[in-house]
Amino acid sequence: MVHHSGSIQSFRQQKGMNTSKSETVKEHPLKPSRRSMPCLAQSQTHPQSLSKHSSFLQPNRVQPQPQPQPLSAGTSTATVDVVSERAKVMETLENNLLKLSNTEYSDPFLDTGKDKDTYTDDSEHGNYDARTDQSLLIQNKLTRQKTEPRTKSSLKADAMASSGLFFKDGKKRIDYILVYKKSSPQVEKRSTFEKNLRAEGLMLEREPAVTNSDIMFVKIHCPWETLCKYAERMNIRMPFRKKCYYTDWRSKTMGSLQRNMRELKSWLPRNPMKLDKEALPDLEETDCYTAPFSRARIHHFTINNKDSFFSNSTRSRIVHHMLQRTKYEDGKSKMGINRLLNNGTYEAAFPPHEGSHKSRHPIKTHGAQNHRHLLYERWARWGMWYKYQPLDLIRRYFGEKIGLYFAWLGWYTGMLIPAALVGLFVFLYGLFTMDSSQVSKEICEANETIMCPMCERNCTLQKLNESCIYAKVTHLFDNGGTVFFAIFMAIWATVFLEFWKRRRAVLTYDWDLIDWEDEEEELRPQFEAKYSQVERVNPITGKPEPFQPFPDKLSRLMVSVSGIFFMISLVLTAVFAVVVYRLVAMEQFASFKWYFIKKYWQFATSGTGVCINFMIIMSLNVVYEKVAYLLTDLEHPRTESEWENSFALKMFLFQFVNLNSSIFYIAFFLGRFAGRPGKYNKLFNRWRLEECHPSGCLIDLCLQMGVIMVLKQMWNNFMELGYPLLQNWWSRRKMKRGGQLMEQKISLPQWEKDWNLQPMNLHGLMDEYLEMVLQFGFTTIFVAAFPLAPLLALLNNIIEIRLDAYKFVTQWRRPMPARATDIGIWYGILEGIGVLAVITNAFVIAITSDYIPRFVYAYKYGPCTDQGYRQEKCLKGYVNSSLSVFDLSELGMGYSGYCRYRDYRAPPWSSTPYEFTLQFWHVLAARLAFIIVFEHLVFGIKSFIAYLIPDMPKDLCDRMRREKYLVQEMMYEAELEHLQRERKKNGKQYHHEWP
Repeated sequence: MVHHSGSIQSFRQQKGMNTSKSETVKEHPLKPSRRSMPCLAQSQTHPQSLSKHSSFLQPNRVQPQPQPQPLSAGTSTATVDVVSERAKVMETLENNLLKLSNTEYSDPFLDTGKDKDTYTDDSEHGNYDARTDQSLLIQNKLTRQKTEPRTKSSLKADAMASSGLFFKDGKKRIDYILVYKKSSPQVEKRSTFEKNLRAEGLMLEREPAVTNSDIMFVKIHCPWETLCKYAERMNIRMPFRKKCYYTDWRSKTMGSLQRNMRELKSWLPRNPMKLDKEALPDLEETDCYTAPFSRARIHHFTINNKDSFFSNSTRSRIVHHMLQRTKYEDGKSKMGINRLLNNGTYEAAFPPHEGSHKSRHPIKTHGAQNHRHLLYERWARWGMWYKYQPLDLIRRYFGEKIGLYFAWLGWYTGMLIPAALVGLFVFLYGLFTMDSSQVSKEICEANETIMCPMCERNCTLQKLNESCIYAKVTHLFDNGGTVFFAIFMAIWATVFLEFWKRRRAVLTYDWDLIDWEDEEEELRPQFEAKYSQVERVNPITGKPEPFQPFPDKLSRLMVSVSGIFFMISLVLTAVFAVVVYRLVAMEQFASFKWYFIKKYWQFATSGTGVCINFMIIMSLNVVYEKVAYLLTDLEHPRTESEWENSFALKMFLFQFVNLNSSIFYIAFFLGRFAGRPGKYNKLFNRWRLEECHPSGCLIDLCLQMGVIMVLKQMWNNFMELGYPLLQNWWSRRKMKRGGQLMEQKISLPQWEKDWNLQPMNLHGLMDEYLEMVLQFGFTTIFVAAFPLAPLLALLNNIIEIRLDAYKFVTQWRRPMPARATDIGIWYGILEGIGVLAVITNAFVIAITSDYIPRFVYAYKYGPCTDQGYRQEKCLKGYVNSSLSVFDLSELGMGYSGYCRYRDYRAPPWSSTPYEFTLQFWHVLAARLAFIIVFEHLVFGIKSFIAYLIPDMPKDLCDRMRREKYLVQEMMYEAELEHLQRERKKNGKQYHHEWP
């Protein structure tokens, strides 16, 4: 065996092949262990069911043929014939020897005809002077593939090429798509850019569009050698081989108790929320050790198939990395696909989808066509709303950054379940105790209590019992469980964030992101153009780059902050306008012709005010986005991530103030400065300030929160799904108007179908995170006033997950699979909202609700003053105690007698009429004391819980340390075995020690 191998090796050296000796003598494979089996599955791009039912997606398995070097001009024809004849004999002998081997090992550095195959596209029309930096261009001789007669394999290749996933030869998979217009004047930049891409090792092929003669597609394929080279540069972690005795340590060390628990769980009914692993073979546990890819140690890695070793998302990420760093002109900053997209050289750049998301055959019987079809059937369909998300498959198709977003969204939705249940319990508690409430009883039975008029004109005297419905509805949200629920939600927010950190740690470990560090970002073109005259050495790269002086940065930051305050003042102006509307509408509805509106004029005023406020909010959001763009560009951030963080912070501040300013007004200002009968405060000395209802202002706050939350969620869902559907429908309609037949539309290749889809948002996932973070604020900040907010958020998020999934899979082009280890700036914003929620809920309970006045009355002024606090019994007489008396004759409206109003003031017959009573000061002191005690207590509990919950599970820490040790041992063993095989091939004496 060694003798023949030496002959083959000597012949390869005669042919000029740079081939490793380790390819001839094959190693007998170790028996795959239970732990190492998932590694073999992980290296496959498609699941088992995909390969069975979609063979047209797999490229032809062509036996690699050696590519002889071109002969010199002095070589005779006889010599060529002898060499070629000898080559045929030796290749036949080599194939026979390979068949006798027990394993098949392909050398990745073997220059086969398949890897050398390139495609030369048609040249650009028009002549121009190519001014390309010759130092960046590698003069590689491109060879056109030899034409062969059309056989069955060529017909199969044509079928695969027509599917839109391969080049015309049906072998080379499309990893990226560039789109440009033939009428674009940027011909020189585009041609230079594409030449440099070929020089870097990429293969390009042009294809005109079917539906638009001006559109041209550039298909990009990354060969094996280029993938290996850039995978090593980017430190991409890939699975490698392991020893059997390293794989079963977990099962050996696992106690008998854990094994018994697993056996017991196997007898229990299956969790209906879990995904069926038979339907999702890709979701098998991939508990495989990985290491940064290295061409020098490529024999360590598990390579069953070079075409599927790197997943499609990894291939697209490598190509995107190359596109970002390829020059198109001379100069330091003249590189990158982003700049070419900005200047109109290309219209779009995106990785293609893996085929259609629909199939004529059911997935249960015929399997999935591709990963996109699998995601649609097992994730994006509405029928899967109760199932867990296939996070591993989402990450594999869309990348870790989008996978983390859906993981966070799923975790947030799952954590909303206990909050929604507790909030529903508090609401039901108020519902069942509504009729038995002492306060509601007294209001509903107050037939003789006359309330003072609540407006200057057109308002009649009303009896207190006419507010019976408002009192009962208020009790639904303001009852004994309000304080408990506020404390619970403050603790819930902390637990949610702390356990998300643990969940994120597990995901980063499972997705091999523990040791991943973000690459040094390239500078924004606007930053380079602005500060190209001032340079400073980058401490990371050691290269000079443009630098923004500190005085310039500070001045621009001050202008940006001033712009932010100006927009916040604009929000307050809009809120003031709504307040003025409520004051004007209050007088009009009180004298309305319709009896229903005239009777419930307060409800009509609040309802119309909320709707107008919502329309103002949605209108101002459009203005805020443009202003945020302007202010962020004015700051000239250095990199794209800095720009995104600055823009996200501004958008959050604008929309947060825009959404919550009116709610803050109703919660803390409505009715606080209205004055008293006979001495009311007026706006512009004309409109009397609005008072709270006799049952309190909490019902207005609930109405404001409920309407805005529901309407905004409905609008967001329409904009996320309905708007892209309308856009795609309109594009299809324009295609029909252009004379495109239905049959022609069906036969569109995949890249053109993707081109007709909508691109992902310019801000990436910012809009998705912003929507959920604002909802988190609604759920936590005023939850004491609206305990049903977590339930509404839960129902919305169940829909939101499937809406986003449907949008990503069917309506959007496939985004570039980016990597990330966390959710970025949004985690800090969530922590800030959690702190603000504690403060606002303390103020809502103390100031907006009647919890503190009832508490003070029961302990100090009620019938149970000396007997202890006994809830409803001790509140007897509370309504009468909370109402002050006013002499109607002082109004000058022809009334006589007395009326009542909400306040703690002395009666008109006292020595100090209409002055605050001692009870007012007791209530005020109790409110301030409650705020201080509540905040310190809740913050203390939050800090203690955050201290108790570690950021990373202990078993995960032990597993990471264990696997780090095992990786070192296995790399050592693999290198030792490799060197021992080399010794055997060379016939040297074998020793057991390290050579």
